[in-house]
Amino acid sequence: MSEHTEPSLPRTGPEGGAGTGVWLIGARGSVATTTVVGCATVAAGLCPPTGLVTETEPFAAAGLPALSSLVFGGHDTADWPLPKRAEALAEQGVLPHRFVRAAHRELAAADREIRAGGPSAGDTRTDEELTAAFTADIEDFTRRTGVARTVVVNVASTEPAPAEGAARLPASSLYAAAALRAGCAYVNFTPSTGIRHPALAEAARTAGVPYTGRDGKTGQTLLRAVLAPMFRQRALDVRAWSGTNLLGGGDGAALADAAAAAAKNAGKNRVLEDSLGALPEGEVHIDDVPALGEWKTAWDHVAFEGFLGSRMVLQTIWQGCDSALAAPLVLDLARLAARAHEAGITESLPELGFYFKDPDGGSSALSEQYAALLRFAARLAEAR
Repeated sequence: MSEHTEPSLPRTGPEGGAGTGVWLIGARGSVATTTVVGCATVAAGLCPPTGLVTETEPFAAAGLPALSSLVFGGHDTADWPLPKRAEALAEQGVLPHRFVRAAHRELAAADREIRAGGPSAGDTRTDEELTAAFTADIEDFTRRTGVARTVVVNVASTEPAPAEGAARLPASSLYAAAALRAGCAYVNFTPSTGIRHPALAEAARTAGVPYTGRDGKTGQTLLRAVLAPMFRQRALDVRAWSGTNLLGGGDGAALADAAAAAAKNAGKNRVLEDSLGALPEGEVHIDDVPALGEWKTAWDHVAFEGFLGSRMVLQTIWQGCDSALAAPLVLDLARLAARAHEAGITESLPELGFYFKDPDGGSSALSEQYAALLRFAARLAEAR
């Protein structure tokens, strides 16, 4: 069948039983759009589940919600319809045109469930009023769609770290507070403060929901999490580790702000410091290159010393599409967090550190994080 005559996907959602809500903060962004299209096409069997760790054999018995049962909604300050956003991503080569056409119904359904976020310019609502409004939106979504539970996932643009003593909560923390009030599991896929604001500590402790992570690990830091332990295990002395990121799109524009870039780089450096025992010389530079669109290039230069003082260099280049790297991780995390909630887990989830630059504890080495993730899958299976 040609791509011009490919039919719409079979309807997905909770019709055959209670589904799982996925409430995306930044619901009209590239990552969210790719997540919705990817979920629909994989669930329909139109493409393989490449990049979805939860679709591999070790997770088969964990009782995770089916991809076909996920129902999407979210908050965003943008008003660009999700189907149009998907078409734009297809024009940039991020999404195949045939998948965008096939998933039109799912995109339109998700778009109808997107509510206005904030605070926007001129918004005079207090933190309490904003949190209450966001909470009501999430609770209304859960009630109307009939899903068994909803997971809130932050995939919005990076925000600067809040200034010490700031009177207002950052937007990411307002959404996190709303998730806790609504009784939802919470995932922070961004470097933004989210649930880790001190003002939310008590609410996180008493809400009775699982929550996890900060800043999804998709490219440059993924490599660092593999390579840094190698140097330490082989007793090689890393003298300097420098990097450059070239990216466009919404991330490039957001990270052109020095404070937002600093929040992003903190996670990249944390992996090195945790894995090597100390942070070596060198910095990470992030450059906004609008012409790259949704694509990015990450370059690392590692200067290290070996036996008898021999000086050597390792260089790596990572080129990829950030939303295509991130979307399967978002689906993995939403499914794992939902299943953890169903299993009665009511605390942070360091076992999901495999997915994050700044996990909730545990090792920064990818191999050790993967082993912890498999143990968590086994724990979920035993809880069925």
